[in-house]
Amino acid sequence: MFTGTVRIDPLFSAREPARASAGSVTFEPGARTAWHTHPLGQMLIVTAVSAGRKSRAARSRRSIPAMWSASLQVRALAWCGPTTAVTHIAIQEALDGKVVDWMEKVSDEQYRKI
Repeated sequence: MFTGTVRIDPLFSAREPARASAGSVTFEPGARTAWHTHPLGQMLIVTAVSAGRKSRAARSRRSIPAMWSASLQVRALAWCGPTTAVTHIAIQEALDGKVVDWMEKVSDEQYRKI
């Protein structure tokens, strides 16, 4: 799931029939997620000033400022990782009990290249 130091603090869990849950996710410098998709998409809200990065398949990495938000499309292939510490709130819905489908880890070479 992750390379480096990442802390996830749950904010709320879904209660039937709701499917939405959220967590506050903090990445230390150089930490990153593996490639992944969210079956019903995800909303990210950056809450700390950062030089964070996100990347989608076939797209370059870009800087994200504090209070930046994004809605990730259903099943969009992505990974995220900062160059400095960053915290964001991640909100997602579960499909058949899953909020994320994890794939291979982002290598150090991929992280430096993008």
